[in-house]
Amino acid sequence: MDLFPLYNSLRITAISAVIVFFVGIAAAYYVARMPRVLKGLVDVVLTLPMVLPPTVMGYLMLRVLGPKRVIGSWFYQQFGVKLTMHWWSAIFAVVVVVFPLMYRPTRSAFESFDENLADAARTLGISESKIFWRIRVPNCKQGILAGMILAFARGIGEYGATSMIAGYTPGRTATIATEVYQLWRTGNDELALRWVLINIAISAAAMIVINFLERKNKS
Repeated sequence: MDLFPLYNSLRITAISAVIVFFVGIAAAYYVARMPRVLKGLVDVVLTLPMVLPPTVMGYLMLRVLGPKRVIGSWFYQQFGVKLTMHWWSAIFAVVVVVFPLMYRPTRSAFESFDENLADAARTLGISESKIFWRIRVPNCKQGILAGMILAFARGIGEYGATSMIAGYTPGRTATIATEVYQLWRTGNDELALRWVLINIAISAAAMIVINFLERKNKS
């Protein structure tokens, strides 16, 4: 059993999780502070990937990152690099698809934060950056962690956008999800089932951690 799909899925998801962590926190913080009408509009845009089919997101990304499109062609002309059909191309897909799962719980956590804590820190002369990282984020850690875990679990099983932007090449771009599809397509149900069980195990472990965090938060 070739474990490359597992290794590739884990590295793609890990890199994507780091990106989504910082981008999601920044977006959630600034959107939470916006006026209600503007917040609603921005929120719709940022959460669209959560409701659109992954294949639609993959198509839209190909329209932007494809070698004959604006950004894709510029990168190819400047650096000789195609942004699609590499293992790291899947990072673009995973980041876009899982971003709402990080953003929404984090935004809700920031919205429920007691601003009196931040005001008290300001009266002591603490800078805004320290207030954010040492007071606001620690007090919102339950929502942030839940978002991170959900994003990671979703990223492991991402198929639609990943298959369109990174394709499937054994030993190069294969992930758990694309491997399952290819094994099923070629009639290798036994090996496909093994990968399905691995995916289920990872997702179940993520849900157990989330439930643990929720119980800890209520206690």
